[in-house]
Amino acid sequence: MQVRTVGIDLGKNTFHVIGLNDSGTVVLKKCFTRKQLLVFTANLSASLIGMEACCGSHMLGTILTAQGHRVRLIPAQFVKPFVKGNKNDYLDAEAIAEAVQRPRMRFVPVKTDDQLDLQALHRVRDRLISRRTSVINQMRAFLLERGITYRKGRAYLKRQMAAILEDAEANLTPRMRHLLNRLWQEWKSVEIEIEELSGQIEAIAQEDAACQRLLTIPGVGSLVSTAMIAAVGNGSAFKKGREFAAWLGLVPKQYSTGGKSKLLGISKRGNPYLRRLFIHGARSAFLHLNRKNHRIGAWMDQLESRAHRNVAIGCSGQQTCADCVGGSGQRRCLLPHVCSSAELK
Repeated sequence: MQVRTVGIDLGKNTFHVIGLNDSGTVVLKKCFTRKQLLVFTANLSASLIGMEACCGSHMLGTILTAQGHRVRLIPAQFVKPFVKGNKNDYLDAEAIAEAVQRPRMRFVPVKTDDQLDLQALHRVRDRLISRRTSVINQMRAFLLERGITYRKGRAYLKRQMAAILEDAEANLTPRMRHLLNRLWQEWKSVEIEIEELSGQIEAIAQEDAACQRLLTIPGVGSLVSTAMIAAVGNGSAFKKGREFAAWLGLVPKQYSTGGKSKLLGISKRGNPYLRRLFIHGARSAFLHLNRKNHRIGAWMDQLESRAHRNVAIGCSGQQTCADCVGGSGQRRCLLPHVCSSAELK
């Protein structure tokens, strides 16, 4: 039995494996536990191993690479067209084995431990921010039920919380006042955790050379630079800026047929967290960049004069990367430096 290509359908405790020979015939069909799988691959001759890019795939990919195998991680949506018939774990593994052999298949680079740690920091911080927003909204709802309202923005409510809890004339029962105090303490606790994580991310950005290069781009701060490094590494997965912009979901969705081209709004594919950070970074650049002293200032003024600000900020519609039109310069991205993967190397 000569196995050349292996497809692994990942699970929490069990892993279904399909092995193909040089002619593409299935010569291996087994189910392993995690420990059994690592023993099997350690005794297997160097092979091409494909897996879906999901939780746990990067760790396993690192181990298999150290064993001498060529590991390729495939986005799940690119595996689906290769599934034949009904869905089960062995058919999924066979589809992965088929997909990993395609010469034009798009793969996900295996993340390093540093990338995974940095990605985890961002995910925890994002969850805490969502929790803080939930707490604030709940407090506002409770106050509104008692006829107490405040303007938008957490800073305004934060300044008034102490007065609200101490105001004896406010239309608050002792039980509601106690509940609001508990929410207020939770808010302050979450705020401290967010600041701590933000400080760690800031320190990483100051120490990493690639982040320092990204920080020179208008609108890119510590959060955007570190999130980008965590997501794409050195950018080697993208041959040009067009591919990065498409992966990020900032290029128009296309629905063309019969020779007729039809472009829709931005596709919003890929990493929603990173895309949201880039949008906020672009918004910051539009509001605070000194356009008179920056080389893209004139272009920003011209773009804002003919398009809605949100359209300009989001690089949506026709505001795609210069690489999207073969470098003709007819369209430009708000952050043109980001559109070159060479900037990350």
